[in-house]
Amino acid sequence: MRSHKATSAAVITGDIVNSTKLLPKQERDLFEKLIYATLKDHQYEFYRGDSFQAFVDKPEKSLRLALACRALAISFNEHSVMTFDIRVSIAIGKVTLPIENLGTARDAPFILSGRKLDTLKEEGRRLAIVSGDRKADIAFDVMSSYIDSIFQKMTTRQADVIAELLHGIPQQQLAGSLGKSKSTISELATAGRWPEIELLMRNFEDLVKLIV
Repeated sequence: MRSHKATSAAVITGDIVNSTKLLPKQERDLFEKLIYATLKDHQYEFYRGDSFQAFVDKPEKSLRLALACRALAISFNEHSVMTFDIRVSIAIGKVTLPIENLGTARDAPFILSGRKLDTLKEEGRRLAIVSGDRKADIAFDVMSSYIDSIFQKMTTRQADVIAELLHGIPQQQLAGSLGKSKSTISELATAGRWPEIELLMRNFEDLVKLIV
């Protein structure tokens, strides 16, 4: 008999905004990058074609992962009349391992994440963080609203840079890989409000460690 154990984790549920307007090549490229550059180190499942769920065993890292997904989608907006993005809900709490199928998992974070995603479109938002802890959720709501306002105004060029920074690529290395000067990378990072994003991610990590 397999042993089961409860652990603190995060569940990310997301759907691609305006996915039906992606050109076939854009769709292939976006899904490939989502899988191989962002979700590959985590247990994940896609469903309904343009939606996905991911299990993150280190909940303090879940916001970074969710934002990396969003920045990647936003980077596809160049030469398009549509606005591509990913609507994302993060839920934090106890999960029983092992998880054989994300789609049938019934632990609280799976339920909370899915339910919150359903309300985001009505609220005109694209990011939410919930935990079931009433006090923590007040802080998470303020935090997610602020970050969401940053990402909804992010340009394609800024998103290109922010996506790589979220993956831990130093700005100096990024300048070489993108064929841009270090000053240009710095300007795009600042315009994309990377210092604020970094601070908010640190605040998120500190809060998560207090409640799990």
